[in-house]
Amino acid sequence: MQQDRLTGKLKPQYKTFADNYIENGGNMTKAARDAGYAEKGLNKRVGRLMANEGIKEYIACRQQEIDSQRICSLKEIQEFRSRVVRGEEKDQFELDAALTERLKAANDLEKALKIKEEEEERHRIAEAARNAGTWHMDLDIIADGFHPIIRDIRNRKHSEYDFPGGRGSTKSSSVSCIIIELIKNNSDMHALVLRKVGNTIRDSVYAQLKWAIQKMGLEEEFEYKTSPLEIIYRPTGQKIYFRGADDPLKIKSIKPEFGYIGIIWFEELDQFAGPEEIRSIEQSAIRGGDVAYKFKSFNPPKSKNNWANEYVAETERDNPDAVVYRSTYKDVPPEWLGQKFIDDAEHLRKINPEAYENEYDGVANGSGGNVFEYLELREITDEEISRMDRIYQGVDWGWYPDKYAFIRSYYDSHHEKIYLIDENYVNKTPNKKTAEWIIKYGYDDYLITCDSNENKSVNDYRDMGILARAAIKGPGSVEYGFKWLQGKTIVIDRRRTPNAYNEITKYEYARDKDGNVMSGYPEGQEDHIIAALRYAYEDFFNRRGNSA
Repeated sequence: MQQDRLTGKLKPQYKTFADNYIENGGNMTKAARDAGYAEKGLNKRVGRLMANEGIKEYIACRQQEIDSQRICSLKEIQEFRSRVVRGEEKDQFELDAALTERLKAANDLEKALKIKEEEEERHRIAEAARNAGTWHMDLDIIADGFHPIIRDIRNRKHSEYDFPGGRGSTKSSSVSCIIIELIKNNSDMHALVLRKVGNTIRDSVYAQLKWAIQKMGLEEEFEYKTSPLEIIYRPTGQKIYFRGADDPLKIKSIKPEFGYIGIIWFEELDQFAGPEEIRSIEQSAIRGGDVAYKFKSFNPPKSKNNWANEYVAETERDNPDAVVYRSTYKDVPPEWLGQKFIDDAEHLRKINPEAYENEYDGVANGSGGNVFEYLELREITDEEISRMDRIYQGVDWGWYPDKYAFIRSYYDSHHEKIYLIDENYVNKTPNKKTAEWIIKYGYDDYLITCDSNENKSVNDYRDMGILARAAIKGPGSVEYGFKWLQGKTIVIDRRRTPNAYNEITKYEYARDKDGNVMSGYPEGQEDHIIAALRYAYEDFFNRRGNSA
């Protein structure tokens, strides 16, 4: 019997609560108290119990079995309530006094019946969704280059789809639309969407999937939750989960109420630690089904030796169950991107073709392990400096052994060049002394953006009349800062900024024991000037948008 099946799924105390609730006519608090729940926090506990899908289903099932014997219909309840209101109902003594209790019982009973009817309606909608024909999105919302990929997915020809692509190639928006179509056509599948850092999700992939749902006109079919971040397909209860790889326990803890995770998307693949981390997540998440879809999207890092670039090359060469599709903004209708995007791309193509090829064409064109490859090492003359009017300055606090680092620079936005003008690089120097140095050389003429780890030091500078502010650090700020700087040509005069020269020219990606470039930016190398430079230009890379 269905009731026996449901009873086996419920905890004993849950079942006792549900039985009490039915037997006492729908008094939730009394049912919980009689089931042994403590008085402390009872009201919150009752709310959670009544929201439990297993309890609701059990109550609905029992209600259905005893409907004809013990419980009147909603129509009868309404008729009874109407008679009470009109004064047509009396108690056994022909008095009205006890009717308030009877009316309360009717109200409670009505709540119980509504739970049953809501559950029946939910099952009806879910069954209709499962039995519905195959649903296909309107391909006009997807760039033409992705159409063969979508047909391949619909025909279940492959299980892995890797999308390296340049800026504006719509790879992320395409994946988000594909996931929604898969959810609607596979009623036992759930999806897991991942970024390396969990607190970057809400404004990226979560927002991207909401966009896809709205673009498809399916808003009424989906529900959005923010704690935890989830998107629920209302007809069946399927879920799209969101997790960060920085908290692997939260990935392992995902247990769908039915079905299995059959769709997984790694966004910004290159930010993950490497292929071992990807395999581990896939093995933890994808269990229980015969069919699965894996998506990986990213803007290829400049270095050919980056693990993500090598992974895709190996996948394309060795994995017959995978498809690699490279996309660029040139494959997208220009009106989708806007003229400003096109102009920016064309501008970079003219002034720095190599950077354009990497950022917009998605080509990994770096040959070595240097983080900064666009360097112009030459004299910067006093005459040049006299014409510089866009000055950006940063400070990375330090004492010992870490250095205090100040950098003064100029940004030529037309040619995408950063000129390093002067520096201060010292140990064991009080804030008062470094502030006096800034004032002595007249560098208090422009804003200085400082490391936010030492707000007291920022205030010390302000007390001495220096226009200083704390950097606004946030999820992914280091990575975005590096990527922004890597796209610029940095002009360095070794005589003026010898420490900046040493840090920047020697700054290399870490390598594993086999000499392969590892994911992520270097740690443990001297990078105090580099950090100060990132702070100086944070207003530029904090304007970041969707890189897809």
